This record gives sequence, structure tokens and C-alpha cells, in this order.
Amino acid sequence: MPAVYRTETAPVPVAAPPRKERSRYFDFLRAAALVRVFLYHMFPFAWLSMVFPSMGVMFALGGTLMATSMRRSVEQAITGRLRRLLPALWAMAILVVPVMLLLPWPDRPHWTHLGLWVLPVVEPPSASWASPIEGVLWYLVAYLWLVLLSPLLHRLYRMIGLVAAALPIAGVFVFDYYDWPLPMRVESAMTDVLTFAGCWILGFAHNAGVLRKIRWAVLLPIAAVLVGAGLWWTVTHPGEEGIDLANEPVAYAVYSAGFVLLLFRINPRMAWLERVRPLNGLVNFCNARAVTIYLWHNAAIDLVFVAAEHYELDRFGDTVELAGLFVATLALVAIFVALLGWVEDVAARRPVSLLPWGKVPASRPRKETPEWCGPVWF
Repeated sequence: MPAVYRTETAPVPVAAPPRKERSRYFDFLRAAALVRVFLYHMFPFAWLSMVFPSMGVMFALGGTLMATSMRRSVEQAITGRLRRLLPALWAMAILVVPVMLLLPWPDRPHWTHLGLWVLPVVEPPSASWASPIEGVLWYLVAYLWLVLLSPLLHRLYRMIGLVAAALPIAGVFVFDYYDWPLPMRVESAMTDVLTFAGCWILGFAHNAGVLRKIRWAVLLPIAAVLVGAGLWWTVTHPGEEGIDLANEPVAYAVYSAGFVLLLFRINPRMAWLERVRPLNGLVNFCNARAVTIYLWHNAAIDLVFVAAEHYELDRFGDTVELAGLFVATLALVAIFVALLGWVEDVAARRPVSLLPWGKVPASRPRKETPEWCGPVWF
């Protein structure tokens, strides 16, 4: 007679760990960062990058979310972040890459390089006319690497604490100071990762509650020194386009770290946001469609400016022209979101919505498989 395997009790499904309440303050910061990026690309005033270092804030938010996810499972945290990030890029590739291949492309790379549109370990290749699209993909490249490196970075943070956030800043200084015999796309990816890894690690610290324990008397001077040092470096190291924080990796890394320390230490509850419906709706919309808006806003801006030049809208005056460009760009971004934003809903495993203005729905929880207890034969 075959052996009989039994358990003392019937297997009970393992309950998923309770989900942390969604931070409306972080939702607000993400929306503010996205709006600032849009405004900077449409009206490239250097002071916009100093008013709000959007990319540093975005990467710090990413580090916080990654730390939360890794508490449940490191593997699921990595796959979950990539699942939310890459499908929107693949949707863009399906639309853009065939057009690039059909149109003249003088410096077309080998077809194997197009695989970077599937897994962007460096910026994917593009035709010259598609540079506004390709120009924003550095963010996805840096985000991808920081997600993959998160287990190592988190272990480093647990070993040496906030000192870990200073190491990438020192690294970007060394990397920016010397000339390295690396391909341009590889060098760009490494610079971006080093620039924002410090903010990513500060996100770990916020998730662990460390930043909240730092007294204001200690934190304020540190943040002031970092912000001041970033501004000083920007002014004393102007680039080809003049003084612009966004074009100075060392300055941006230092400035962003100081700014993130302040923003993440404040961390208000934002209960008032629900009462301001237009602003609340905009925050929800930006969070539900963050990747789509980021990927397509630059293309929308470029298309609108080309159309304005073709139809000579400047004859109506600067004020009318700028207002018209702004409204037309917003409308075009809304069209891109309506056509392609559903990809983010599918990737996040939540109900599909055309223009999500209400509350951002939570992802469907992953079903937990009960532990196998062996066969039972009767």
C-alpha cells in the first residue's frame, strides 16, 4: 500500500501582507515633478530646474517604493517595477521603430541594436527626426539599472547607513572629472545612474523611517550646504548652453540630495488635497499615467512647435503664440494618453480607464499559493 502523507490541518491560503496606505504627499510630489519636466521641456528656462529638481525627486520616490516592495519579495519587487515600466516603452517602440525603418535613416545601426527598445540597458538608437522621443529615454535606462541594483544598494545602505547616499555623488564627481574610453551611450547611462543613485538610497532611508528621526537643527544645515554647493558648482561650471543645473551631473546630484532631504523630512498628510477637486484630479491623472505622459510629452511639444513654425503662428504675437502652443500641446498629450495610457493599467493589473481623473485604483493583489503539503490518498 502506498505511503499516505497527511498534515495535521488542511492547508490554509497564506494572506498577503497588508498594503501600506497610499501617500497623497508622494502622489503630489510625483505630479509636481512631472509638471515641472513638461514645463522645462516646453519653456527651457534654467531656473525651472533649480526651483524643483524633478528627476532627483522622482528617483527618491522610486527608491522608497522599491524598498517597500522588497520587504515582501526581492524578486517580485524587481519584476513588478519592470512590469510597470517597460510595457509603455514597448508600445512606443511598436509605433516608432517601424516608421524609423521605413523612412530614411542614414546612420541606421545593426538590427540587433534595436533590441534596446525591448530592454533599454542604454539609450535605444533612433533616427534624427525621432530625437525628441529618444531624448527622454535616459530616465528609463537609469531607472532600470537602479531597480536591478537595488538589492546591492539596499544591502550597502543597511551596512553604512546614509553614508551610502554620498558614495554615488563622489562617484559621479570622479566619473565626470576624467575622460573614460567608453561608448557615449554607456558613459551617459553610468553618469545618470551615479547622479541619481544617492536620491534612490535616500528613498530607502525614508522608507526605513530614518529621515524622520533626524532633528531639524541637524538636517537643515546639511540640506542648505548641499543645495548651496549644487548652486555654486552650477554657476562656476557653466556648460555649452550656459548656466543650467540640469546639464551639470555633479551639481544636480548634490542639489537634488539636499532638496530630497527637505521634502522627505516634511512629509505632511495632505488631507486638504481631496477638497481641491481640480488639483486632486490632476494629481490622480499624473500618477495613473506618469510613464505615458513622460514618454510622449516631448514628442507632443516638438510636433506642436513644428506645426506652429509651418503655419507661422508668430504673426499673431508672442503671447497668443505661446498660449496657443501650450494649449495645443496639452491637448496632444491628452490624445496620447487616451490612446496609449491603458497600457499602464494593464501593466499595473488594475481596471482600464480612458482618462483617469478619479482615485488611482490599487493593483489587483497577487494570489498566494499555499505551501505544498504532499499528496493525500484516501
